[in-house]
Amino acid sequence: MVQYSLKSDIFFAPLHAELQENMLTMPDISQYFPITDPTLIFFVVLCIILFAPIVRTKLRIPHIIGMVLAGVAVGQYGLNILERDSSFELFGKVGLLYIMFLAGLEMNVLDMKKKGIRFIFFGLLTFFVPFFLSYFVGIFLLDYSPLASLLLACILSSNTLIAYPIVCRYGLQKHPSVTLSVGSSMISLTLALLVLAAIVGVGRGAGGTDITYWVVFMLKVATFCVGAVFLIPRLTRWFFNRYADAVMLYIYILSVLFLCAAMSEFCGMEGIFGAFLAGLILNRYIPSVSPLMNRIEFIGNALFIPYFLIGVGMLIDITVLFHSWETVWVVLCMVVVGTVGKAIAAYSSAFCFKMSWTSAHIMFGLTEAHAAGGIAMTMVGMSLMVDGGYLVDVSMLNGVVIMILFTCIISSLVVENAARKVVMQENMHNSEQEKKGDDEKLMLTLQHDDDAEALVQIAILMRNKRLNRGLVGINVVYDNTDSERNSKNGRRILTRAEATANAADVRMQTQSRLATNIANGIKHAFKENDASELIMALHRQQEPGDTFWGAYTQGLISEINRQILICRILQPLNTIRRIIVAVPSRVEYEVGFYRWVERLSRMADLLGCRIIFHGRTETNTLINRYIQLSHPEVRAEYVYMQHWKEIVNLKDEVKEDDLLVVISARSGTVSYKPAFENLPKELTMFFPSCNLIIVYPDQNGQQQDVMTFTAPQRIEQESIYSTLINWMNGRRPSQRTSAGSSKERAILTNSN
Repeated sequence: MVQYSLKSDIFFAPLHAELQENMLTMPDISQYFPITDPTLIFFVVLCIILFAPIVRTKLRIPHIIGMVLAGVAVGQYGLNILERDSSFELFGKVGLLYIMFLAGLEMNVLDMKKKGIRFIFFGLLTFFVPFFLSYFVGIFLLDYSPLASLLLACILSSNTLIAYPIVCRYGLQKHPSVTLSVGSSMISLTLALLVLAAIVGVGRGAGGTDITYWVVFMLKVATFCVGAVFLIPRLTRWFFNRYADAVMLYIYILSVLFLCAAMSEFCGMEGIFGAFLAGLILNRYIPSVSPLMNRIEFIGNALFIPYFLIGVGMLIDITVLFHSWETVWVVLCMVVVGTVGKAIAAYSSAFCFKMSWTSAHIMFGLTEAHAAGGIAMTMVGMSLMVDGGYLVDVSMLNGVVIMILFTCIISSLVVENAARKVVMQENMHNSEQEKKGDDEKLMLTLQHDDDAEALVQIAILMRNKRLNRGLVGINVVYDNTDSERNSKNGRRILTRAEATANAADVRMQTQSRLATNIANGIKHAFKENDASELIMALHRQQEPGDTFWGAYTQGLISEINRQILICRILQPLNTIRRIIVAVPSRVEYEVGFYRWVERLSRMADLLGCRIIFHGRTETNTLINRYIQLSHPEVRAEYVYMQHWKEIVNLKDEVKEDDLLVVISARSGTVSYKPAFENLPKELTMFFPSCNLIIVYPDQNGQQQDVMTFTAPQRIEQESIYSTLINWMNGRRPSQRTSAGSSKERAILTNSN
């Protein structure tokens, strides 16, 4: 054995020497870390954003915690793969501003106005409870100076909506507990920033205790807020009315966001306040189901917000917990005081407001996390020299950073679990209604390129998001010698309409078909797709002899007894200020009464505009009762209108940025009246250039598949007798459809 060993050693000795030599010459890969090349840094961050959701799903941890822990792993206190360079500062700040902007953009502003007392109460409570607790802990337990204790109180009394993307993923942005938490967070953050401004003024000798300093500060903030509220809506409406390019609209929104953030910093406050204010102001002009909103959320959630979360994780050094007991004590005090203070405020407010415990959990979870504001205030304290030393020392810095990790974990876990319970409760509450069945299936006739995008947007605003059903778009062309060219043009229209729907994350099925009769082609497609309602564009009168309805609209109205909406939209829907609805008498007896009320309520809710119903008292009462039960957030008003002939009086009320909705009826139905025969003339004369929707509700009558030889295949707008009488009186067709004289207006008014 010895000889064999010696021989083997002699045999393998050259090999061992070669291996040793190769090991000595192998490159040290540690010299390549941390990565400093911008391209590789961006690649690694994208890999984290891509694979973190997969890993966190396996580990059953919230998405936000996964991003933060990934930042810890690749940061300088972890594997030291990435260096926190200027890109993390830039994209991280953009992500933070994005979170606050989305919070303001998706808030229920009307609910905030209605429950202003609750917002103020919870906001003051969630600030003062942790503020005083933190101050006394800093003085008596941590032995901090009064100024350092005030800074600690500011850090723990404010909060960052780091768990807000979780409620967005569950679709709870407008839940009362969420809106209450977002509004109160801004109140507590504003108060914390005011105290921070005083601390900075005292620390830098800038007159923090001087009344002049505070007067100038308040004047700057007030001027900024008033100027933003006054100028931005007018500029936004002007821009949206003139430009429709998707890229231009998105860049405009970002420009407003960062302008408000920069002006907020100029006034002496953090940029997150300006970002939140920009979101509140633009809330009215960006519906939650619009393609623009989908782009804003997509880019923020895909890039900017994950960048911010990873950057927060890279600041955290978990090893400081093992360096000294002092750091552990500081972290323990901060986590306990911050958590207990926010919990007392949240659960006390929920108890006072008689809200459920699940809502209280969401309120606590959203206001628990400390990230952006805490880091910003800590960095400010590190730059302040007080009594020969910095206001924030190393132990306080480490304590704040570790506290951020723990509060983010607590916040994410609480919000995730509470959001699931809220969604389950809402699903159980609505399951009975959904079991009854909803036949909603919207079909759009897309015949002209100019109207296609507006019709798709109307359908998106009116659809039921819970059902998550797609749209059906059809284009019907005459089967003649030009059919090939017209079909190609129709397919192009359908492609653009489908792109508009996809941009809002709505599925759309399209179909181009030939027919010898346009009305029959649309009617057959309506039946084949089992559609519940039809949305189509109003005929554009191009020649003097054109009729109001065009060639096939009246045929569809008479042969389809389901709801039909005939639309003329002349400006972007998100710039509509009011929806004015003309409601005839006895319409409440129609089978489709609540269907059109529901569609208009959804539109008013998503557009954030007022809706005004003009009708009889008994009809308005039923509409009011339905809206209060189904859409209490809608700002609805009711005006008494005795006779249908009073519709002409609305000409002075309907402005260019209003939407006029006229509820009509088919001949022979309950709510039909002879005055409807003059509707085309009245609309042409008194409302020639306003946004218009004419609604023919679901009505009992002949089924669409019943066709006999006695049924008319086409209904003319005017009989041959009236045409002959007009010709004998020397009036041409163009004169009949023109504005007319005052005498003709009187005749039309009296004929009602």
